[in-house]
Amino acid sequence: MSTAILAEDGNGQYCGTVLQAVTIGASKKNVWKEISNILGLPDWVVDIKKAEFLSKTKYGIGGARRLWFADGSIVDEYITGWQDEQYLSYIATKGLPLRGYHATISIAPRKNASYVLWSTFLISEKTDRKQFEEFLSFMESFYSNSLKNLKTRIEKQHN
Repeated sequence: MSTAILAEDGNGQYCGTVLQAVTIGASKKNVWKEISNILGLPDWVVDIKKAEFLSKTKYGIGGARRLWFADGSIVDEYITGWQDEQYLSYIATKGLPLRGYHATISIAPRKNASYVLWSTFLISEKTDRKQFEEFLSFMESFYSNSLKNLKTRIEKQHN
């Protein structure tokens, strides 16, 4: 859908966004059931091999998870925003080559379907513009492929 560099500080730090969306032929309730399972990511997110809780909270704000990726990286994420059947937001605090990462997955009803938008705001560590653009492009593809997996999974279960 889109990526954008929003700002740069002149010292190798960039801010940017990535947006990807998909329309899924299922109710908001059924889509939310999949998205709100914060340990269910290995079922639809590209290259996540394992997920485990880092918190006693399993649902809602304060939930925390550790994700293991196929390339060996490990990412810790914390749920920072939650509205049932509407959205969840999270931050990554460890494991990404970034200074800051905040993402939201939101759901809006469509006629006999649900529109899912995955949006993120990123702040780079020291890097050059080309490297940051390449990372944004990678994230755009990662989100797009993961959302396609989500669509296939949900539509297979509910149609």
